[in-house]
Amino acid sequence: MALSDSVTTCLSPPVHYVICKLGFEKTDTYDINTILSENGEVCWQAVTEHVCYLKSDQSVDYIESIRSLGPVCESVNLHFKSLTKQQFVIQYALWFRWTNCSELFLEVFDVLQYTQTTEVALGLMKLTSCLERALGDVYLLIGKDCPFLLRDLLASEQLAVVFGQAVMNVLRVFIGSPYGLNLRNVLWHGFASPQEIPAKYCAMLLFLTAGLGQLLQTYLLQTKCILVHRPYVIFVNLEELDVFPLNHEMLSIAEELVKLSSFVLKTMLPFWMAALKAFKQSRYADCVILLLPQLEVGFRLLFTTTNKCPNRLLTAEVKFLSKVNYDLMLAKHLDNEVNQLPAVLEEPTMASEFLWDFLNHQEGPRIRDRLSHGEINLEAFPREVANQIVAFAVTLLCRFSDEDMFAFKEHMVIKPLMNCASCYRSRFHPISRLKKQVLECMKSIHLWPELPTVPEEHVETTKRLEGNAESSTLILMISEIISQLQQYMPQNCCSSDDPINSVLTERLLIALCDMYICTLYSPRPVLEIVVVLRKISTQCHQVSEQVIAGTELRYKQWMNKTLRSRQRHNYLRMLNSIKFLSPVLRLILVLITLELVNVHLVCKKNPFDYQQYLKFLKSVLQYTENLVTYTSPGKNKWDETVELTNKALIKIREICDRKLMLMQLAT
Repeated sequence: MALSDSVTTCLSPPVHYVICKLGFEKTDTYDINTILSENGEVCWQAVTEHVCYLKSDQSVDYIESIRSLGPVCESVNLHFKSLTKQQFVIQYALWFRWTNCSELFLEVFDVLQYTQTTEVALGLMKLTSCLERALGDVYLLIGKDCPFLLRDLLASEQLAVVFGQAVMNVLRVFIGSPYGLNLRNVLWHGFASPQEIPAKYCAMLLFLTAGLGQLLQTYLLQTKCILVHRPYVIFVNLEELDVFPLNHEMLSIAEELVKLSSFVLKTMLPFWMAALKAFKQSRYADCVILLLPQLEVGFRLLFTTTNKCPNRLLTAEVKFLSKVNYDLMLAKHLDNEVNQLPAVLEEPTMASEFLWDFLNHQEGPRIRDRLSHGEINLEAFPREVANQIVAFAVTLLCRFSDEDMFAFKEHMVIKPLMNCASCYRSRFHPISRLKKQVLECMKSIHLWPELPTVPEEHVETTKRLEGNAESSTLILMISEIISQLQQYMPQNCCSSDDPINSVLTERLLIALCDMYICTLYSPRPVLEIVVVLRKISTQCHQVSEQVIAGTELRYKQWMNKTLRSRQRHNYLRMLNSIKFLSPVLRLILVLITLELVNVHLVCKKNPFDYQQYLKFLKSVLQYTENLVTYTSPGKNKWDETVELTNKALIKIREICDRKLMLMQLAT
């Protein structure tokens, strides 16, 4: 029998006891009127007295607190069940406004009426993420940098000032502390199945959120402060996230695959079905919230099986909860041994690079972080993102299915998806972003020949010849450097007739950027080099944009005869400088890309003094930074640009002569 069939819980025995049994040990009935006043306010003192403390150091005794609060939670749950939707709205809706997502909390009330376990778990995940975001907004009334982790936020002095330490301790029993119920993390990391989350804990958090709203109103009235909500994160450039095709036929097949794939734990099957249903109903945030923890469960199942550590599949305890996640599962090494998970994936780079792209890379969408910390407007969650997560999940369901599932894998609808997955390359790794920057910069420089220039008859012959000798010298030096580097370039992109215009082209850069570079497990030297290369590329792009803007402006002023004599001379110097600046910038972009292609190969060699190489790169960066200054509208130091460029090219030629470029070291 497959392990995915035999596993009945992902909670270790101690954690299963805490979540599923401890809060049910006291069976006495608790009167709701003890914690709820006649005017509908939460009586916090009656709630906080159920939090117990250790005699040794007066820290929270989470076990006894959960046991004591169990009947209170049941009372709140029954109270909510006794209310109609209208009664609930009248009594509580006002107190959810501070969260900036009142409708979500009203939806959670609806879910509690029917006690559908999957929907309760989903409601709890959404509730905790929105509550965390709202608490972060409250923190910023006093503090400056909001803690990233919920446990640090709940333990902060700032929230204790607003709500009181006793109140914060109540919250920490339910969320935030790994010693308590830890409902948020247990759900978001995929440890709990739908039936393992008692609905009464969801009801209690709903109740506590309303109570926090009441306390906050009092604090704001006393301090005259105004609560400001941080803006939501908005996904931009959604076309970059468009990787996999997905249609209704694929969804129908996915519903069959879910029931058969070894990637899915059977106890978690309701989550998968609910996720696919949510997608069909255009509830894209719900779909992704349900699916992300299940992807983690599936990878954890593979990880623990291939690395022969099955105990970690069943762990949600303090010392492991924050570790058995994607960071560990995608790591190169595990306890001084090679992580075997990438080896069992048919396309190890594809799965790992996709996960890093969508979940981890700082310039990527970081979907799980932003969803789980409440940074995204759930109502406006883009279909494009959900599309990719669902499609990626389908490829995993196919890949980890039995041999007799061959028909599914070769299905005319699924096969294009699998082919697309096998070709996936990282889009948000720093190396990938550098490639994108270089191509965008080259597109900008390619606009230069189209810029308007002064008609020949408007310029005196002596002025046209001014500076030509200097430009010719620089262009000759560029040609010499190109001739040194041509052997490292793709042959179909080179020509000896006109080295500058035939080699320093967009076609060459595209060919170089199309070369595959593995972004997994990039060593520190590689990342440090890429950081500097990206800065150089950014400065080159800035120079190009300034040249375009300055040329267009001066041309209009020339034609309108509004330039003074000195400005006219300066404009002519600019036109002359453009002749050598274009090939210089293109040369730098080609150098960046050639070096990028070889950086992994060189960094594997020993010895390699990459600090010395970084020093050279930083000198190139300094040159481009100075170029930005000299070509800015406020400076226009074109004569100085000639001298600056001459020194930079001499330095580059010297490095090439000494064969210290990465492309030279790699051969």
